[in-house]
Amino acid sequence: MKILGIESSCDETSIAVVEKNEVLSNIVSSQLLHQEYGGVVPEFASREHMKNINKVMKQALQKAEVEINDIEAIAATKGPGLMGALLVGLSYAKGLSLSTGKPLLGVNHIEGHLMANFLDYENLTYPLLCLLISGGHTMIIKVEDFGEYEVLGSSVDDAAGEAFDKGGKILHLQYPAGPVIDKLSSEADREFHKFPRSNVKDSEFDYSFSGLKTSLYYLVKKKGREWAEENLNDLCASYQEAIIDTLQGNFFRAAEESEIKNLVIAGGVAANTRLRNVFERRAQKEGYDIYFPSLAYCTDNAAMIARAGLENYRRDDVSPLTVDVDPNLKL
Repeated sequence: MKILGIESSCDETSIAVVEKNEVLSNIVSSQLLHQEYGGVVPEFASREHMKNINKVMKQALQKAEVEINDIEAIAATKGPGLMGALLVGLSYAKGLSLSTGKPLLGVNHIEGHLMANFLDYENLTYPLLCLLISGGHTMIIKVEDFGEYEVLGSSVDDAAGEAFDKGGKILHLQYPAGPVIDKLSSEADREFHKFPRSNVKDSEFDYSFSGLKTSLYYLVKKKGREWAEENLNDLCASYQEAIIDTLQGNFFRAAEESEIKNLVIAGGVAANTRLRNVFERRAQKEGYDIYFPSLAYCTDNAAMIARAGLENYRRDDVSPLTVDVDPNLKL
């Protein structure tokens, strides 16, 4: 069974062909023009998707060595994400479905991230406790099965990925800032400055990162831009450590309370080197099995959308051609 996946929720145009757990192709075209603006410009993102999607489609089919008629179903992200960007991908999928007669599968982008680990770990079993950490989402999700979720905690303001990007903007780093901060922090002093680890009042598992960003802003304002540039690597390392400490604290408390032993990390921030090391050591120490997606499946990609679409298809959850995008789609 070959599933075509289409992902266009933000600033990556991606198309993949997946057969069961084998990724035959996974082409990702990243929109570098947003670096000039320090963040994603929605209108520009939509235009870039329209410009790139045909080319990416041809590359995906060629790499997978298949024709469109070899595809059994077409999965596309329907939300959450940027409305215009989502419309490009879903409309393209509708056109393919209508012209080929192949079933259309509208996929929840968050479920796509959840399923990314199954591309690497075919024998991964439920129940799972997932920490989804990306530019738009920070969530602790109890997963009983595909489609059976309980959100135990989430960010009440900035997501973890946003905390990296906003911190990077304060430090005048290139967007997206997460990979840059990760690299600059590799051999720096993580205890250079003690940034706050925020707790959300009356909530055991929710996150807050806006105070961390504000703390960095006022520190740089007080000490001066020259001081920040001289101590850039150490600032990055201590700022990153605060994010990771906050993430692991709530997540492992949730793991202990839920008594789930299979832990899954997903989303773009799951690519962070320091986070992987910290979480792996703690999981080993406390007796958990922990899973990270391959780096190619951490950030937005169509392989994870195809894999989630496969689960929909197995459950006869086929979408009508009237399915619409939902920028605020929940689990």
